[in-house]
Amino acid sequence: MAETMTASPAAIRSSARSHDNTLLSVIFLIALWLSLALAITFLMTLIVTTAIDGAGRFDGALFTEYSSQLSPETTGLRAALLGTIWLMVTTALLAIPIGIAAAIYLEEFADNRRWYNRLVELNLQNLAAVPSVIYGMLAVAIFALVGVDRTAIVLVGAVALGLLILPVIIITTRESLRAVPREIRDGSLALGATPLQTTWRQVLPSAVPGIATGTIIALSRAIGEAAPLLIIGVAVTVRFDPDGIMSSFTAMPLQVFNWTSESRDEFKIAAAAGIIVLLGMVLALNGLAIYIRNKFQRRW
Repeated sequence: MAETMTASPAAIRSSARSHDNTLLSVIFLIALWLSLALAITFLMTLIVTTAIDGAGRFDGALFTEYSSQLSPETTGLRAALLGTIWLMVTTALLAIPIGIAAAIYLEEFADNRRWYNRLVELNLQNLAAVPSVIYGMLAVAIFALVGVDRTAIVLVGAVALGLLILPVIIITTRESLRAVPREIRDGSLALGATPLQTTWRQVLPSAVPGIATGTIIALSRAIGEAAPLLIIGVAVTVRFDPDGIMSSFTAMPLQVFNWTSESRDEFKIAAAAGIIVLLGMVLALNGLAIYIRNKFQRRW
């Protein structure tokens, strides 16, 4: 009786495969692939048409000249490009160390039985879904509390974008640390290493691919954000190079936004070229993240 009631593993797998091949599952799979193909088709069409529209402005003036209302044929991205570089470097220096340190504490050392640690966990999940404009308001409020009235500077913009990507960095870093097998920690502790030494010398190096991937993708999201910068009062057109974190600046999303609001066709063409340049920067960051993940990923 027990033999008839107990199914063999082969029979279970065969039954699972038969359920996987039902008509409903096949229809769902076809619909899934069609939806994916449709989304990719629309995306590629948008990219190609934008590249064609901006093809006439892929020249040296686009990168070396400032934005100009008087000469739309030679208007450029110089100030916006340099401002974006300053902004992203400052954002990375502010957000990445804090995010990784917070993730290490929460994952390796925090006691989840404490109410304040559980409160932090809950807030992290909620902050990842907060609209980006809220972070611009928060950055303005923070600097107003410390007496800084001039908010349209690189430092305030970096704080706004750093707050925006901080939950993403913390969550992805924690997932990378969680993926490191427990046996590595146990072996290090058994050999006499302290928990801090184990985390620093064993766990953290093993999680570097996932951490790097998460932080780079977070930065690639921040590079295209315009709403927080508008809230802090960043100008859409600047005709000088930023020279520090206390300097006024503009960024590429704002410059493109300004050009698209102009009526003359020359600005529309420049905006299309700027969109492709910004998209290329985002794709380069994502490609770097994929390379780091594939280069240093470990199989456990």
